[in-house]
Amino acid sequence: MSRRTLTVLTLNILVAIGAVTTLLAQAPAGAGATKEKGAKATPAKQTPARAGLFFKEEWKQNANGGEAKLTQANVANPDLDLHVYGCNGPEGLLMTGFDNSDPNPTHTWTGVCESSSMFTLSSKTKFADLSPATARVRVNAKTSGFHKLRPVVKTSEGVWMIGNVEIGTNADFLVSEINFSEVKWWRMNGKTVLPTGNALATADLTSIDEFGFADLLAGSGHGPGGWGDVAQIELYANSKPRQ
Repeated sequence: MSRRTLTVLTLNILVAIGAVTTLLAQAPAGAGATKEKGAKATPAKQTPARAGLFFKEEWKQNANGGEAKLTQANVANPDLDLHVYGCNGPEGLLMTGFDNSDPNPTHTWTGVCESSSMFTLSSKTKFADLSPATARVRVNAKTSGFHKLRPVVKTSEGVWMIGNVEIGTNADFLVSEINFSEVKWWRMNGKTVLPTGNALATADLTSIDEFGFADLLAGSGHGPGGWGDVAQIELYANSKPRQ
């Protein structure tokens, strides 16, 4: 065999080897492997569904507008019941603002409460489960002075708890979100609307009867001294029917 012929043959062999190597590199993982008889495919990992909208409340202003005591008539969602606690004083927790207003929406107002106060909402047909990692609340709120608003819950067994997360800004009505998996909870007295004892190591949020917001300071009256406003609320949670 001539040297030229040997050289050409060698080049052809190298080209063939390169082509086979390229095809193997481009083959999908596991290609060419024989599936064992009876082997089961590994199921894809399922991502838990996000907690859905449990309730939405936008409030209704009184027929005459202005400021008036907060009552069930101000609740826009027909499935919700209103509960008001604390707020000593002749006027009570008030409803004010304007329907369909962005700078001053219809909202609750603690300005004339002479003690700490809170309101809660409960569904007439179901309990809320706030234990999923995606359970959260979105709320449009504003505060003045040293006042802040905190989430509160009452379980189906009558246990009151208040969270350590504070919301509210003096600047404007702003929407905040609270993820309940990041909240530390304290027991509280539902009558005095004040926390008691130490932070709970664990909090059972699987069966919530009432959810709302507390203002732990007395209001300053009219003017910018100190108060808390709560406008629209969206609570995202799992649910289970009331027995």
